[in-house]
Amino acid sequence: MSDFRSGFVALAGRPNVGKSTLLNVFVGQKLSIVTPRPQTTRNRLIGLLQLPEAQIAFVDTPGLHLGQRRALNRAMNRTAAAALGDADLVLLVLEALKWTDEDDLALSRIRDAGRTVIAVVNKVDRVHPRERLLPYLAQLAKRHEFREIVPVSALKRRNLDDLRRVIIAALPLGQAMFPLDQLTDRSLSFRIAETIREKLTLELVEELPYGIAVEIEQIEAQEDGRQVVSALIWVDREGHKPIVIGADGSRLKRIGRAARLELNHLIGGRFHLTLWVKVREDWADDARALQQLGLE
Repeated sequence: MSDFRSGFVALAGRPNVGKSTLLNVFVGQKLSIVTPRPQTTRNRLIGLLQLPEAQIAFVDTPGLHLGQRRALNRAMNRTAAAALGDADLVLLVLEALKWTDEDDLALSRIRDAGRTVIAVVNKVDRVHPRERLLPYLAQLAKRHEFREIVPVSALKRRNLDDLRRVIIAALPLGQAMFPLDQLTDRSLSFRIAETIREKLTLELVEELPYGIAVEIEQIEAQEDGRQVVSALIWVDREGHKPIVIGADGSRLKRIGRAARLELNHLIGGRFHLTLWVKVREDWADDARALQQLGLE
């Protein structure tokens, strides 16, 4: 009998604990966008780690959070909860030395899903001296019967080999679920839209309106090998439009240039981006708009 293992591994936890960084490091390519802003991840995304002994389908999810004021927040929490129910294994990603009400919420949702769970204590590179971690780990072990508790630093790539071994050991025996050369379940259009949204977030920082989204209207392959992309940036207030565009369009040009350079590097080839900013009042509370943008 083959000892090959495969399965879905959901990355769960509150916002900004490093779930997307962990996925990107494991698969060896940037698939999930990463910013310092909480709730950057809005969609479920699969990143595949292909190994001789296993195929691990990491499932990045939105951070589980308590604020559900808008329909978008509620949709993100539903997306995360649904991914837990479909997983063979859950990684509860935590920030070293911290435990919040939203960590409680994440653990509660995992318990409800009834899945095997590994606690991944991330950002241990920030803990000095390292002995400060010991009481935190002891307290964590009392919260739930975790299969394992593994301290790591996704950013510094520390202890990830041990985590990978623990994950593989917890997966069921079985054949590969995806082609062995596949990297993600997401389309080119999705990855372009997310790259633009990342650059928007990084450029605008605190000015960024929460109700901002990116929709790809068209991608045209040119004879010279370029991909010509037309994208809409949706904001939910008229007053947000000039914030995104900037003086004489300077900010929008910087965002487009940063996104283009990253896409050229990540996906290969040459991209030409045309960005438009449009207003759709209160789209983050509009079920139809959420569905149109793939957020519901």
